[in-house]
Amino acid sequence: MYDQKCTDSEDIDSDSDNESTGRLSLFGALTSIFIPGFLRKLRCLQGVRNMLNLPTQSFPAPSSQQRVAPSGQSGRTKVALKPGHSLMDWIRFSKSGKDLTGLRGRLIEVTQEELQKHNTRNDCWTCIRGMVYNVSPYMDYHPGGEDELMKAAGMDGTDLFDQVHRWVNYESMLKECLVGRMATKPTTTFKGILPPPPPISNPTTPVTSLPVKDSTPRYEWFQTESTVQLIIYTKRRIPKSGCTVVDLDAGVLRLEVLLGKMSYIIHLCLLEDVDGNIAVHTATAVGKIQVTIHKRAKGKWKSLGQPLEFHNTFLCKKDRALFFRDCELVSRTEVTHNTHVLQLQLPRGTVMHVPVGKHVYLKSLIQETEVVRPYTPIDQELSIGTDPSPEKTHLYLMIKFYSDGALTQHLNNLHIGDHVSVSGPEGTFSLRPLRDVAVLYLLAAGTGFTPMARLIRLALQEMNTVRKAQLLFFNRREEDILWRKELDELAAKEERFHVEHILSEPCESWTGRKGRVDEAILNDFLIRPDGSKCYVCVCGPTAFTELTIRLVKQQGFTEEELHSFQG
Repeated sequence: MYDQKCTDSEDIDSDSDNESTGRLSLFGALTSIFIPGFLRKLRCLQGVRNMLNLPTQSFPAPSSQQRVAPSGQSGRTKVALKPGHSLMDWIRFSKSGKDLTGLRGRLIEVTQEELQKHNTRNDCWTCIRGMVYNVSPYMDYHPGGEDELMKAAGMDGTDLFDQVHRWVNYESMLKECLVGRMATKPTTTFKGILPPPPPISNPTTPVTSLPVKDSTPRYEWFQTESTVQLIIYTKRRIPKSGCTVVDLDAGVLRLEVLLGKMSYIIHLCLLEDVDGNIAVHTATAVGKIQVTIHKRAKGKWKSLGQPLEFHNTFLCKKDRALFFRDCELVSRTEVTHNTHVLQLQLPRGTVMHVPVGKHVYLKSLIQETEVVRPYTPIDQELSIGTDPSPEKTHLYLMIKFYSDGALTQHLNNLHIGDHVSVSGPEGTFSLRPLRDVAVLYLLAAGTGFTPMARLIRLALQEMNTVRKAQLLFFNRREEDILWRKELDELAAKEERFHVEHILSEPCESWTGRKGRVDEAILNDFLIRPDGSKCYVCVCGPTAFTELTIRLVKQQGFTEEELHSFQG
């Protein structure tokens, strides 16, 4: 499950709250990167390719912005698909060789007048970023239902698409439905050719960048004979849990500081060889981050290296694409009959900690189609009092495998040692509203439990104001309950934590509460102590989430007192 509700900050101590990764063309790199030595240049270019994860079919495609939904636009409404109409079924159908455009393989230039003619259920064309698709064959496969697609029938659907699922690789999924390009009028605008930026030099003098205004982060660098230190001044208090993601591969450094809705990026091809061991130290109160890199050969550098695209930029999260790195599957642990915890090891040279409430995207190429899905990391265990991931070199993902799930079946078939592409932290969940909260209510259904797991630990271990954290956990059957033993043991040890399981299809021996979420259940559960600040978090299937949010509001809770993880 993942979060699309947008807020301003990330941590209970932060005052302001994060990914612009541009694609550096190889031609641009060859013309702009000037480092003595042909081998050095080739290695740096390979590093750029590795860092940007450029597959045979580039992802995101050049015209795509596969990003999370912007502020205020939560998840789509999903419908029950007919049997045989899963994403995997669509992939098979689209690769069957059938003519899905009605044009027998021809690509045409589509005028506005022509586009408007194709606006019915059985003849539905839509335009996304200048490309026209016949989406009629996809109607029965669309999780949002026919009505959602028909909103863009015969018109430009770019804005509607971006509101819900900018991160979806529509170019790959609708490739066989491509009708052609929208006709455009000639333009008189010409782009100038910019000279390559000069190398960063003067290692004895700190380099200050983009002094546009006081709120814009800046960086400087220093060196010793054996190390290079980058100092980032965020100019704001930053989360205790960390907000820096570092990727170092083949001499290319990409450093991103996640600051709420914004992202500060450093992107360089380093001058000389460095070791993959990266150290990150954060001073949260003053907003200072120090990154230490070890040189392979001792000596002084004449410059830090060559700036790459989007270096030293401060952008809104929604204005940048996802960035992926390859992670290795090192273990899998069965949780229930259809749910496992996958342990993924981050590559050497990567430092990444996913804050509480954030998710990552997993990406795989399945039958020549890029499939991307969000998952919320959990801690290795639920027990309180230990550091769940002191080295932050692994991710733990609790994944339920569906028989018709394109990506989950692919993940289920991975062997130890196989790789999967993982994005950086995403989502806009904020801990700021939890300041001074006395009662934390968590309403979860199925795998909607995953964002709650780390939130429970945080509330009991670091939030002294929380007097009670209560989980209401909905499942179908007893064998579907995730981490039941761990939850019950935690409730027995921690007097501030309570959990109640509710089953919709219980066996005869079940003595707990039965049913589905309704007004009566929430009336018993959501008790507001006089004078106490309360907060409610909700996560589960879309229908569950939408119903629960409506019922919670009927109980008198305001928008400021609740948060829904959508997915």
